[in-house]
Amino acid sequence: MNKLPNTIFSPADILLPEFSDSRDWTGYSVIACDQFTSEISYWDKAEKLRGDFSTLDFILPEAYLGTDRETAGKARIAENMKTALSKLRCYENSMVYLERTLPDGRIRRGIVGKIDLEQYDFTPGSASAVRATEETVTERIPPRVAVRREATVEFPHVMIFADDTKGAVVRRASDIKESLPVLYDFDLMLGGGHVCGRLISGEALSEICAAVCEYEAERRGSVVYAMGDGNHSLASAKAFYEELKARLGDTAAEHPARWALAEIVDLGDEAIEFEPIYRIISGCAARDMLDALEESVRVHGPGRTASFVTEDGERNVTLPDIHPLAMGSLQMFLDGFMSRNPGVKCDYIHGADTLRALCGGCGNVGFLCDGVEKSELFSYVCAHGTLPRKTFSMGEAKSKRYYLEGRKIVR
Repeated sequence: MNKLPNTIFSPADILLPEFSDSRDWTGYSVIACDQFTSEISYWDKAEKLRGDFSTLDFILPEAYLGTDRETAGKARIAENMKTALSKLRCYENSMVYLERTLPDGRIRRGIVGKIDLEQYDFTPGSASAVRATEETVTERIPPRVAVRREATVEFPHVMIFADDTKGAVVRRASDIKESLPVLYDFDLMLGGGHVCGRLISGEALSEICAAVCEYEAERRGSVVYAMGDGNHSLASAKAFYEELKARLGDTAAEHPARWALAEIVDLGDEAIEFEPIYRIISGCAARDMLDALEESVRVHGPGRTASFVTEDGERNVTLPDIHPLAMGSLQMFLDGFMSRNPGVKCDYIHGADTLRALCGGCGNVGFLCDGVEKSELFSYVCAHGTLPRKTFSMGEAKSKRYYLEGRKIVR
């Protein structure tokens, strides 16, 4: 095989178990740790369905943070990391083409490889090739870095967008999938759908890597890749790598932790949909909220519109002109309102019908507001940086990425 090009996204030494029974795979793969954060019952069910060897051995569900399970979970991870490598087979210098059948039947296609953390920066104002798309909550990073410090293997749920209008990378892998050997093919637990992964190696790998190189060259000087899911996990990998650089100096450039395993997907994939995340406010009267909103519009000028929802119904309201996005203007207004009214709280709601139900007869008020179109994502991030927090969601929780592939991150 010819020497592969040096790219931001590249092949990795990918680790997977060697199961012959699909039921073992189902018990091995669990959903991203930042899902079902208020539903410990979901994770209780996952514990019952898990196999003898499971990615649940190596992750700390965020539902456990601040509970007795957090300490026990960290201890469990550290112990399991000691034997992880002995239970996994290494597919050297390879990629994985995967097809994820979502709960609604749509198929999302992607490629798993490693991303160069030298090309990624989640800090505001970054001009890096790999760009964060949402505000990073720094408080969420330390618990994940603590896990990574003790880890020998990473099991990521990171999904990154490529704006590959030619379809040269992921679509090309799809075109040749029948020639690629199957690594796994099974139903995901707890209604997550189905997933099938195929090994990309040899001449197929050369072909895909050449396509990656061409795509990256065309986007040079702009946003090459943009975060889709797992922003805080990749930020934690970056933070840990920066720790290593401070300690190891120049030798850190060759350390395995310089890279992080990730799945890239084409932003144009029909299974990728952006849905706005709505706001519901408790602890204030509707009239007080409207008065404050009208005052903000008077000060900043009129901007876009949103729908204001109360137990009495809905009405259109004008937002202040303080951000390029309607959702940004709304969030900035709400942040200011809550800072002046400490008893007021904001929650983030998926689904307009859910928000309307939560505003019925209980004194809550809500806002239905446009988020961002996926076709605008790269141009927005290039021009303005990260989106306001909780601007969009890529579908329901069960459609999020499950843990599957691993990679060694120690020497």
